[in-house]
Amino acid sequence: MFTWIWDLTLYFKQEKIMKIDKLISTALAAALFVTLGTASEASIADKAKSYGLVPIPTDQTELKKLIDPNNTITDEKVALGLKLYFEPRLSKSGIISCNTCHNLGLGGADGVSAAVGHQWTANPHHLNSPTVYNAVFYKTQFWNGRSPHLEDQAQGPMQAGPEMAAPKSLVEARINSIPEYVEEFEAAYGKDVKVDFETITATIGIFERTLITPSKYDEFLHGKADALSDAEKKGLSTFIDKGCASCHNGVALGGTMQPFDMAKKYKFANLGDFKGDANGMVKTPTLRNITETAPYYHNGAFWSLSEAVKEMGSVQLGIEISDAEAAEIVTFLKALKGKKPEITYPQLPESTLGTPKPDFK
Repeated sequence: MFTWIWDLTLYFKQEKIMKIDKLISTALAAALFVTLGTASEASIADKAKSYGLVPIPTDQTELKKLIDPNNTITDEKVALGLKLYFEPRLSKSGIISCNTCHNLGLGGADGVSAAVGHQWTANPHHLNSPTVYNAVFYKTQFWNGRSPHLEDQAQGPMQAGPEMAAPKSLVEARINSIPEYVEEFEAAYGKDVKVDFETITATIGIFERTLITPSKYDEFLHGKADALSDAEKKGLSTFIDKGCASCHNGVALGGTMQPFDMAKKYKFANLGDFKGDANGMVKTPTLRNITETAPYYHNGAFWSLSEAVKEMGSVQLGIEISDAEAAEIVTFLKALKGKKPEITYPQLPESTLGTPKPDFK
């Protein structure tokens, strides 16, 4: 009599079990998907690290070891170095500053193929101005690697005829003729400081050590799996697989001396006469903020980042990088645009009657 009730009850029990089984299966599948996805993302990050890609440290102690190994950075020196970085009176003409060619509002570069200096002179070797951002992570400075660190590097352009064209004695005379600058040097270094050329340029270098730009790429390597989009992760993987990381590695994603046009002659090799150092080695530029620093290569011959990537595949790796692969790599490179330190254009102290006058000769 009650068989149908029993059958119905059995049916609902079976349906419930089936639904529970389905829910469990769905949950397990989702968990497996998440696990596999996380593992895949982790494997890309691990792969990147295994190829020598290193994030900017988030730990301040570790970061300080990298950017300030000699413990020279202080608030007073950085503030003074910032003023000197923007100070045009360090040039013979009185109108060119470090920021002229390494503009902090333009990705730390100047946006032209060859740097332009004193008397509107283009760089005689047709050399492009590299970015100053993250230069503290380079193993060496200048395209030919002739300078070991930022403090030393700052001395070169200031004296070079086609750049700022200022002799050491003129730089020292200009700064020491301005009482406010002398007071700031004393506050930064002590009352017995000698405000000479080396101290002036070293102070600029100390400021430049603070110009680092952490990005979402760094967050990804630090373990934040969703810091990069799927397309950016794919681009990173392509970047590694194609061999780009063989030169563009480390914290700077560059900054070391490498042989150039190993596999094929560079398309614009005859633009300028730069041939690298005595061994034909050229400093690898950083890829950080690369979308802001066109044109590309040591002689600023490429304006298209995609075309620059394909040319690098040809001349350095001996491979053809397709348009699609170049697009993937560029997608990753865009993720290297980092957060800049907040810079306020400084009010500079006024000259005195004793300050050497501008000289355009």
